Amino acid sequence: MKQRQRKLAGTVALLAMITIYAFIALAVAVALQVHNANKLAELIYYVVAGLLWVLPAGLIISWMQKPD
Repeated sequence: MKQRQRKLAGTVALLAMITIYAFIALAVAVALQVHNANKLAELIYYVVAGLLWVLPAGLIISWMQKPD
């Protein structure tokens, strides 16, 4: 697969992954009833959930950048 094709596929994969991840993070927050926890626990959850998507996104981006 050429780099141009990988960038297109990677962009589509990133958009899909972030969308699915957002819904999963929302479902986990509702299941754990994060809004009823104390404010520190709520803050920690949202910071971790907000940054956790970076790991798989980094793998996709590094795959996209491989030379032909």
